[in-house]
Amino acid sequence: MLHRKIYQLCCDGREVCVFLRDQQRWIERARIIDIEGDLVTLRYETDEEDEVCSWEEMVRLESIGAVTQKLASVPRGNIEPLVTEDCPESERIRNRFTDLNPE
Repeated sequence: MLHRKIYQLCCDGREVCVFLRDQQRWIERARIIDIEGDLVTLRYETDEEDEVCSWEEMVRLESIGAVTQKLASVPRGNIEPLVTEDCPESERIRNRFTDLNPE
């Protein structure tokens, strides 16, 4: 089952985080490039002392303990979300700060 899921993530081309059980470490923001037999090829970047390094690593399928992916992200703070002009009024998101302060 893990093999099928990793194959699906490879086809989607989305960024994932992979936990390697045998090394007890996470590889963050990686892309699954290829699956050949029980070998999975990952490509990722790291920031090291003012230098960005690109890595391509082959790991065995059995050493992968977990795979996670980001579903969505929302900016923090007092930022007004973008709303299209042709959105019906009933479906628009109201700004809670202007609702509380009707000045």
